[in-house]
Amino acid sequence: MEPSRHDTRLDSYLDFYADRTHGLTVSAVRALFSVANRPEVVSLAGGMPNIADLPRQALGEAVSKLIRDDGVRAMQYGAGQGEPFIREKIVEVMAEEDIHANSDDVVITCGSQQALDLVTRTFCNPGDVILAEAPSYVGALGTFQSYQAEVVHVEMDEYGLSPTALRQALVSLRAGGRAVKFLYTIPNFQNPTGITQPLWRRQELVDLAREEKLLIVEDNPYGLLCFDDDPIPAMCSLDGEVVVYLGSFSKTFAPGFRVGWTLSPHAVREKLVLAQESATLCPPVFSQYAIAAYLDNFDWRGQIKDFHDMYRSRRAAMLAGLAENMPPGTTWTNPGGGFFVWVTLPHGLDAQAMLPRAVSARVAYVPGTAFYSDGFGSRNMRLSFCFPTEEQIIEGTRRLGEVLKTELAIRATFGLEDDIAPKLGLQGPANDIH
Repeated sequence: MEPSRHDTRLDSYLDFYADRTHGLTVSAVRALFSVANRPEVVSLAGGMPNIADLPRQALGEAVSKLIRDDGVRAMQYGAGQGEPFIREKIVEVMAEEDIHANSDDVVITCGSQQALDLVTRTFCNPGDVILAEAPSYVGALGTFQSYQAEVVHVEMDEYGLSPTALRQALVSLRAGGRAVKFLYTIPNFQNPTGITQPLWRRQELVDLAREEKLLIVEDNPYGLLCFDDDPIPAMCSLDGEVVVYLGSFSKTFAPGFRVGWTLSPHAVREKLVLAQESATLCPPVFSQYAIAAYLDNFDWRGQIKDFHDMYRSRRAAMLAGLAENMPPGTTWTNPGGGFFVWVTLPHGLDAQAMLPRAVSARVAYVPGTAFYSDGFGSRNMRLSFCFPTEEQIIEGTRRLGEVLKTELAIRATFGLEDDIAPKLGLQGPANDIH
């Protein structure tokens, strides 16, 4: 049946869509863009890196030179796996996290988001299970949902993903005959909590994965953005046969080039190249040339250190603003790097319900429920310190604190204060993620 021009439904093509489209939803972060980009609103919501201090004039000259001297190749089709020269450069970048790789096992993607898509498409049938941290990156949850996989969350503690909870989940799911395809984790400055797995915890998880024949998908966009210590060796460096590693230049250089990559066992690489060719023919060739030129001709390690200094100051502003402005009963994480702080509200408050009032008060955040596939996270919110200035961060936390205090006052007025009384006096940073 063809769609009728006189069909009165809002979408006359509804009967024609594939089943998997019914799971497609707007990202909670993207849904806030139109509001958060208003100049009067302090946005603590988005995870946009601050790239204002990149050497843009010198980069512009390098790109002009690239077009002039090598534009015929740079603006042509390329290899589905990505160009060999940038894959070799990526091996150098990964060595900063103790990964000793062969460039032949690297596949270039359109950002790490496409890498997630290709991995999920390669491994998952509808109804398969993906294990993911609780909470987890909203973009990953959307991708998993689009392939009709079921996400089962695994508890985190102050050191990240819990091996005990992971083992229990595996035993329970396999006893029920469920196919568990992989574990998804962000070990460094996790999005949204900011928590980092120490090396000993990573080793525990890799050992468990090897024992249980479980594939780990290690998503690592923030690994080099450590403010106070050297980078921790990646999970992939501990055993490259049980880990598919996802990397990106979006946080350590610039997101607009849309260049990420996978590093995987050789057999998996073959499947990912085929998936990439069917999706795009080849990843963006010009972007690969441009980033390779940047890595060749600029002090990219020094630039990352400059990012450390900038983001460290903004993290300090965020933590100071929270300490100054949040009401008793509020707790938050203290990240060692990355972009995010995870806030737990006093009992009785709902971050999703409170969001319209926060926007009216000219401050935006992402409610915690966006980072769960099972409805949890109502008492949580993710705050980002990467893009606003220090002054904006302080003002944003002040506005947010006023919203929280007003909400608590309203509850007290209507006799609902008993459920928050036990938490009074617990103000301060904590790795409370539930």
